[in-house]
Amino acid sequence: MILFIFPVYKMKNKFLSVLVFLLYSGAVFGQEYSFPELEGFKKYTNYPVYTSENLWDFIDGAADTYLALGFVDLHVAEYKKGKESIKVEIYRHQTSSLSFGIYASERSPTFRFINLGSQGYIADGAINFFKGDYYVKIRTYSQKAKTLQAEESLATRIALMLRGNNDMPAELSLFPEAGRKQNAETYINESVLGHPFLNKAFKAEYESGSNLFSIFIIKCTSPTESFNTANTYLSKAGIDVDYSETGKFAFSDGYNGNIYLAWDEGYVVIISGLAKDQTDIADKYASEALK
Repeated sequence: MILFIFPVYKMKNKFLSVLVFLLYSGAVFGQEYSFPELEGFKKYTNYPVYTSENLWDFIDGAADTYLALGFVDLHVAEYKKGKESIKVEIYRHQTSSLSFGIYASERSPTFRFINLGSQGYIADGAINFFKGDYYVKIRTYSQKAKTLQAEESLATRIALMLRGNNDMPAELSLFPEAGRKQNAETYINESVLGHPFLNKAFKAEYESGSNLFSIFIIKCTSPTESFNTANTYLSKAGIDVDYSETGKFAFSDGYNGNIYLAWDEGYVVIISGLAKDQTDIADKYASEALK
């Protein structure tokens, strides 16, 4: 940040106010980084900065998914060497949970995962990863080994350049390990299970024997919020409860079948996909998540 302070002048027995102009770095007026150079390639950054107003111009129909997950802006660069080309897209979202959410929506458990940023993968010439508030997509259609090596080198440099830590969302550690499908977790920002009163949930898929089910974890800021979230769902199901900092209920949701709901002072856990007579399984998993 550069600070300019202009001198004070006296005029008509009054002092003019001190004029202070703050010229901020790109962290305010533009991007917080500069695309790195790549040896042997010429860098092109003559793309517009995409925001919520014009994201459709770049990714068309996919824009709605990005916007629903707190999209802020997108910076694009392209690296060219003769006919070889590597394209970089850096999406910034409002929080790291939201950047994880968009990243997770486009990954598959079958991809080859790599240690890049918080998590990344390589698939058919694409290197995608997320770190902090950023989701990065790098792509080349080249099959040349040197170009693919250059792409990986570029991905590493960009990951080091971006702000934020390399931690996965802390809520993922709450999910029980037994039967959990690896790298299949997602984040739902709005309308969990189709209900507008359920928001900001991490979701994991499970397979236990012949049982396939899902667990949702919603982090709350207080025991009151936790209870209110659970109570709203229970009220929709026709169940009345007195205020409590903890609770467990099994009921039927007309849209989603059997639901097992549990909560404590900080979290709400929802399990869907189990039969009515499998509350013991649901109780086991919910208890482990909440402990």
